[in-house]
Amino acid sequence: MLSRFVFGLALVVSTGVASLGQAGVPNPNPDNLYAPAVDKAVEFLTGSQAEDGSFSASAGPAVTALVATGLLRNGRSPEDPLVAKSLKYVEGFVHEDGGIYAEGSVHQNYETCLAIQCFQQANRNGRYDKLLENAEKYVKNLQWDEGEGRDKSSFSYGGAGYGGKKRPDMSNTSFFLDALKASGASSDDEAVQRALIFVSRCQNLESEHNTSPFSAKVNDGGFYYTVDAGGTSQAGQTENGGLRSYASMTYAGLKSFIYAGLGPDDKRVQAAMTWIKKNYDLDSNPGMGSSGLYYYYHTFAKTLDAMGEATITDDKGVQHDWRRELLAALVERQQKDGSWLNTDSRWMEGDPNLVTGYALLTLSYCRPASK
Repeated sequence: MLSRFVFGLALVVSTGVASLGQAGVPNPNPDNLYAPAVDKAVEFLTGSQAEDGSFSASAGPAVTALVATGLLRNGRSPEDPLVAKSLKYVEGFVHEDGGIYAEGSVHQNYETCLAIQCFQQANRNGRYDKLLENAEKYVKNLQWDEGEGRDKSSFSYGGAGYGGKKRPDMSNTSFFLDALKASGASSDDEAVQRALIFVSRCQNLESEHNTSPFSAKVNDGGFYYTVDAGGTSQAGQTENGGLRSYASMTYAGLKSFIYAGLGPDDKRVQAAMTWIKKNYDLDSNPGMGSSGLYYYYHTFAKTLDAMGEATITDDKGVQHDWRRELLAALVERQQKDGSWLNTDSRWMEGDPNLVTGYALLTLSYCRPASK
C-alpha cells in the first residue's frame, strides 16, 4: 500500500491553519467538536441498545456490527459494556460454514463483511483469529468467479452481491474489499484482483479494462451501481441509455482501486479523481441528493483517508481540509439526543441506529491527532 497516494491533482498538505469551508468561512477547531459529538452519540446508543446487545435486530447482525465497529474506532475497548454486549450478540450469528448472518438471510455477504470488520477491530490476543479466518474464506467463496460458472468475459465476474447468489454490485463489492483489507489481504490477492475486473467495468470510462455497452455513453469517470444483469444506476439513465454516475459509488470505486494497488498514473484513478473534483460536496450525495447521505459520508471519509492526503482542491481551485469540513457537517446534523437521522429514509437511513453507526465510523476518520 502506498503510504502517500499522491495524485498530482493539486492535493496539498495541510498547513495547520483553519481551512476554508465550502462557503469560504474558517471551520471550527476540530478539537472542540469531535469529543462532544462522540460522547453524545454514545449516550444515545447506550439508551438504544436492546437487552440482548443488539441494535435494530430486525436487520440481523448488520447494524449491530456496524455500530460496534464505530464505537471501537472511536476509542472504546472490546471490554466496554456497550461494545461487549454487541460483540456477544453478533457472535451468536456465526455459522459452521464460516459466515456470520441471520438464519435464512439473503444478505450473507453484506452481513459477514460488516462482521469481519467489527471482529477485526475488536481482535485482541488472537481471540477472533479462527472466526476471522473462516469468515474470510466464506466471503471469498461467495465472489462471482469460475466457481459460479463465470469467466472473465462475464459482467458478473469478480463482483460480490448481497448473497444468496444475488447479482453483484459496486456497494457489496466495496464491502467485500473492505473486509479483505481488514483481514490483511494484499493488493495482489487473487480475490482482490478479480474484484478489480468487476469494479473497472462499473466505471463510466471506456478503456481496455471496460468494453461494456455502457462505458462510452457517459464516460465521465464516475461510477454506477452495477454493470451486471443489464446494468443499474440508482441515479437513473441518460437519454442514450447510459448509467449516471453518483458520488457514493464513485468514492467506493476509487477506494477499491487503491486497495487493488492502482497508482496515480492509472487512467482509471485519474478519471475517478476528475469526477470527484468536479463534484466535491458535503450538503448532498452528488447525483443522489439526500438519498444515502450518511453512507456517502462514510465512504467519502474512508476513501480520502486511504489516499493519505489532508486536503483536496476542487475543480474551481478551492482547497478543502476535508476532515474539518466533514466534522463540521456531521456536528451540524447531530440530533439533540445524540443520534443522526436522515429525513430521506431510503436504504434504511430512517433508522437512527444505522445512521449513528455510519456517523461514528465517519467521525473516526476526522478524529484529531491528539485524541
